[in-house]
Order: sequence, then structure tokens, then C-alpha cells
Amino acid sequence: MSVEVHGTCDPRFEGVRRTFAGNLESGADVGASFAVTMNGEMVVDLWGGWADPGQTRPWKKDTLVNVYSTTKTMTAVTALLLADRGQLDFHAPVARYWPEFAANGKSAVTVAHLMSHSSGLSGWKEPLTVEDLYDWEKATALLAAQAPFWEPGTAPGYHGMTQGFLVGEVVRRITGASLGTVFRTEIAEPLGADFHIGLPASEDHRVAELIPPPPGQGMAEGDDLPELTANMSNNPRVEVAVTQTRAWRGAEIPAAGGHGNARAIARVHAILANGGEVDGRRYLSEAGCRRALELQVEGQDLVMHAPARFGLGFGLAGASMPTPNPNTIFWGGYGGSLAIIDMDARTAFGYAMNRMAPTTTGDMRGFGLIMDIWTA
Repeated sequence: MSVEVHGTCDPRFEGVRRTFAGNLESGADVGASFAVTMNGEMVVDLWGGWADPGQTRPWKKDTLVNVYSTTKTMTAVTALLLADRGQLDFHAPVARYWPEFAANGKSAVTVAHLMSHSSGLSGWKEPLTVEDLYDWEKATALLAAQAPFWEPGTAPGYHGMTQGFLVGEVVRRITGASLGTVFRTEIAEPLGADFHIGLPASEDHRVAELIPPPPGQGMAEGDDLPELTANMSNNPRVEVAVTQTRAWRGAEIPAAGGHGNARAIARVHAILANGGEVDGRRYLSEAGCRRALELQVEGQDLVMHAPARFGLGFGLAGASMPTPNPNTIFWGGYGGSLAIIDMDARTAFGYAMNRMAPTTTGDMRGFGLIMDIWTA
């Protein structure tokens, strides 16, 4: 069955349109979007398929979808912006901005530890419900009070849900505004980027319905998970159906609750890819962008049990993410969404979809499209 692909594609990259269409025709994707900026200009902007599993709502140009941990990249850009302005020192103790955080032996934990998943706060020790994620004060106060699971700075351990609350509270203490508000007013609105950390109810009609991975193949499912993995994944366990609720969409969950599409992902990350400037407006200095490349920690991730290399807010190119150019940063979301920023080629890639694969940080659908661009 032929599937119509909408949008624009530079003639140099016509192969990516064929790959994108093939994913839709094979059923690998139900609905999806893919976008690329080069030197700040949008050179690929494609979308197609369906926004629901029943295939009754077409995926449109302005369709949004929950991209899970690709949201973390937006949180990272917000923190990099404050650091570039001199408002935030990544190597300062978190307690400089958030005094209560010093409790239980955390006085030396730095903001860089939060940014690089090495603070030892990969989850909550207190039992939490999904509803607790909508209570910013409770979620952050519990993290401030608890002791780390391991010595901060000594090893990476993926902070799947907590990272957004940790970095977000530092941002709030500095600016007096929530992370979602700072991101919206300082980055998304000036750029015209349709990405939301805290989605207004007025936009609900545009949201595609996520299709969960097959039963038993979801994130960290099973009865014999290592302790830290089980804690990160199941305290609380967020079922995919929860993302369809107004409470989830409206809450600011800066590690996993963002809503956008590929165009918005690529547009925001054009800032970092293009040395801090987009459409003649400067958001960060070039040096401020390149701070994301500074290696903070590497080794076997204590939560994901895979090799990891973290800079400031992003994964870094290496064995786990081989890239043609060394100055490349990335992160992806549960199910397959993906953001990659190639600073050498001044290129930003975004991929967002609704059919979820059983992966935590992107999968071969998005990466295959990106390889088509790199090859071309």
C-alpha cells in the first residue's frame, strides 16, 4: 500500500524521503516526522501516516507527540543558555542554588553531576505514584532529602525521570520561573519551535496517540531486574496510556513529558548545531554551545547496564553511538524518538513517531534516516 509523504526535502536528500516512506509502508512506523537543519536552515521536513492506531486521523504538519526522554535535550539547552549568560555554574555545588539539596551527604554534588546522570539520584527511594510526578514540590523535596545510591561523580547511572526535576529545580531557583516557562519564553517562542514542556489543553487535539511496544517488550519489564534499574523504571511505573491523560500532558515533567515533532526538535537544536545563532538571532555563544561536548563521565551505566559517555546534558559519540564526525551529541526517547546534533557539519536531526519500539534512547528507524543524510 502506497503511503503519502508530505513536506519538503532538498533534492540532495531524496533518498531519505524513500526511506521514510518505506518505514510507513512496511508498518515500522504508523505516523512519524523527520526533520534536518543545516547551517540553521531546514533542508528536510517530512511527515506522514496516522496519528492513531485505528488510522482514522492523518498525521499532519502540526501533529505533536510525547517524545519521552528526547525532552531531556530541551532541558539541557535551557541549562546551557543560563550557563552561557553567567547565571549558572555547572561546576558549582547544587546547594549553592538549592540549599536544601545539601542534605544526606550531597553538599559536594555539582550541577554537572545532575547534567551527566552521575549524581547518584537515578530514582526516588520513597515509593511514588504517577500522581506524585505532577506535584513539583513533593518530587523535588524528596530528591533533596535523600542520600545518593552511589558516590556522585564516580559512575554514570541513567536518571530516567529524576534528571528533569533536578535540573529543573536548579533553573527555578535561579530564575524564579519553572523550567517549562523558561524554555518556552527564551527558546521555543522566539524560535517558533512547536515544543512544549507542559502542554496547554488547547493543543490536546493535535497530539498523536502513542502505540506501546508489544507486551513484555516495554522498558525494563521483568521480575529479575537489577535493583537500580527496577527503581528507575518502576517507582513509579508510567504506563504508556498515562501519556494520553490531561494530567500528564499539562504537567511539567522535563525528563519525559515533552510534546513536539521532528521539526521542533531540529529547530531547537539548530541553536547548538549552528554555533548559537538561528535566523540572525543569537541565543548562545559558540563556546557556550560546545560546552555540551565536555566529557563528564564514562563507563558502564549502573542503571542501563551498557557503556555510556555523558557530556553536559547529552550523550557523546563513541562506541555506543558511532558517528561520522567526532563533535556530535545526542539523546533519544523511550520508543524511538531521537535528537542528534553534529557540530562539525552544523546539522541537527529530529525524529518523532507514535509506534514505539522496545528501546529507551532511539532506534534504527530514526538513525537509519540520519545515516541516509550523512551518507549523502
